[in-house]
Amino acid sequence: MTVDPDLEKREALRRMKLVATSLLVIAAAIYVVAKINEESGAWVGYLRACAEAAMVGALADWFAVTALFRHPLRIPIPHTAIIPKRKDQIGQSLGEFVESNFLTRDVIDERLRGAELGRRAGEWLAAPTNATRAGDAVADVLRGGLEVLDDNEIQQGLEHLIESRVRATPITPLVGKAIDLTVEGGHQQRLLDAVLVGIAGFLNDNRSTFRDRLDEESPWWVPEPIDDRVFNKIYDAVGRFLDDVGRNPQHEIRSNVDERTMAFAERLRNDPKLLASGEALKEELLDHPEVRRWIDSLWVETKRGMISAANDPASQLRVRLVASLQRLGERLAGDPVLQAKIDGWVSDALAYAVENYRAEVGDIISSTVAKWDGASTADKLELQVGRDLQFIRINGTIVGGLAGLVIHAVGQFL
Repeated sequence: MTVDPDLEKREALRRMKLVATSLLVIAAAIYVVAKINEESGAWVGYLRACAEAAMVGALADWFAVTALFRHPLRIPIPHTAIIPKRKDQIGQSLGEFVESNFLTRDVIDERLRGAELGRRAGEWLAAPTNATRAGDAVADVLRGGLEVLDDNEIQQGLEHLIESRVRATPITPLVGKAIDLTVEGGHQQRLLDAVLVGIAGFLNDNRSTFRDRLDEESPWWVPEPIDDRVFNKIYDAVGRFLDDVGRNPQHEIRSNVDERTMAFAERLRNDPKLLASGEALKEELLDHPEVRRWIDSLWVETKRGMISAANDPASQLRVRLVASLQRLGERLAGDPVLQAKIDGWVSDALAYAVENYRAEVGDIISSTVAKWDGASTADKLELQVGRDLQFIRINGTIVGGLAGLVIHAVGQFL
């Protein structure tokens, strides 16, 4: 069962019409009684004149009020049913009125001047409960936005962006720059230390293996004690060399490593062969099936992760979002300069929207009214103002009666 949303207004309008009509009926009844008993005394003439004028006033105002919305007594009298006949002009005038008197920069500035939107927004966001609610709203917007996006379009755009950026960036100069930064930070020396430790450990772990290999390579006529002595001497020399390089920061090997590293970085930036090799390797990587699958799945995985994080109140995304909003609120609540900026941004944004789109608002009003049929338009407007218009009928009855009484009294006096 559909409930009329305007039922209360219709009932109020009906009651006021009943009151106004009742006054007309009462005036008519008084007039009839007074007319019949007119010879009973002079005072009856005053009563008759009062009732007669009251009826005239009531009927005249009934006609005026009714003529706004429909033809009185369904008679097509000229210049009646004004609203149904002129609804398009009324809608256009209403749209122009709203556009000219409400949707202006001056009106918006006046309304926002004392609103202190920045301070109030900051105080509201500074409360943890409100920051959580705002975070929930942002998460809902994020999730909704992600869900309505066209995955194929986004994936193709992302794939094109990644490939175009990678292909437009020469790989070997980038590696050369990374090597330069490594040398500047001394990271290559730490890498060398790690290599030296690794080599020393490898030699110690495989001492017996190398000794056995020497036995295989040594002539049969060389005595084994001599092989042992030669092996131990070489092995110890290599160990001492590695230890010496590891202990001495100024060792020539370290300087040589630095020089060769920097020279290699320079070649990566300028050697045409290395540049061509780097580009060929880059293209090979981009065309590799595993890389293609990774690029193809990048948006889907990213979207899934963001939606999952947006749905989970305990996720890092939600937690950081709420914390950021609360910090923003605390800062905004205590920073008058930032408050003034926010107020200015809001005012400028609304003023821009009003100045550029207020004509559309006026068009919406006029076009909406134009779509209504005449009877519906009259009904809608009568529901809004009809109850107050009935007071015109009531006042017309009372004022008419008083005017008739005064006129009759003046006539008797003359």
